[in-house]
Amino acid sequence: MNPHTGTKTGTKPRDEPPTLDRATFGNRLRAARKRFGWTLAQLAERSGVSITTISRAERGQLALGYENFTALGRALDMDMNAMFAGAGVKPAQLDGPVVTRAGKGVVYKGLSIAYEFLGTTAAGKQMSPIVGTVHARKIHGPEDFVRHGGEEFAYVLSGEIEVHFDNGEVVRMAKGDSLYFDSRLGHAYISVSRQLARIVGMTIGESGHMQSAREGEGRAMPAPVALKSERSVASALPVKASRGQSKSARKAAATRGA
Repeated sequence: MNPHTGTKTGTKPRDEPPTLDRATFGNRLRAARKRFGWTLAQLAERSGVSITTISRAERGQLALGYENFTALGRALDMDMNAMFAGAGVKPAQLDGPVVTRAGKGVVYKGLSIAYEFLGTTAAGKQMSPIVGTVHARKIHGPEDFVRHGGEEFAYVLSGEIEVHFDNGEVVRMAKGDSLYFDSRLGHAYISVSRQLARIVGMTIGESGHMQSAREGEGRAMPAPVALKSERSVASALPVKASRGQSKSARKAAATRGA
């Protein structure tokens, strides 16, 4: 037994998952910006991310939230594979199944969620699957709400979370519960259980019906759809407005039924 590592002599230490640390991502971000010949101000204008945020991210001083992470990627024409190249991930054509072994996703600690990105070697993929540990405990202000084009799905593996929307709606979810929503709605995840909650998440680009809803004159964005596990439904009845359906939504449903 090695007293310094705690491993048996002659055995290899457990492989660490590839990690996209701040410094690596910052260097990759700066290199991509300079490849286009853009100043910080030009990238800020094209991405919608502030100059200060970009500058601090390039210097490895700031962990980006998902919204800024993806906005910069779109502006710089960098897909997830390009972003994760610094973490030793080699892209592969999606001409067959792409397997991510347990603990081998690319780890990135964002502002409110520690992400493990899955399927990162699949080139040109349309979905972004993650396993996340929600470490945020409260909403500090409007800056905590994330919004991006497309749709989002979340499934709670352990613990309990609240998903806050910028329209005032709050959905509380326990193990086995899931949520599907238009990710153009400002949203923020927080853990409300003693232990930090773990979730499976999926984001996908804007679908046809989401685009129609966005382009339709005067049409509102679809409301979040929450599915409760049988256990949580049984324990939560009657369901309060903040647990999946707002009072206004129930009133509208009653009016339609009449």
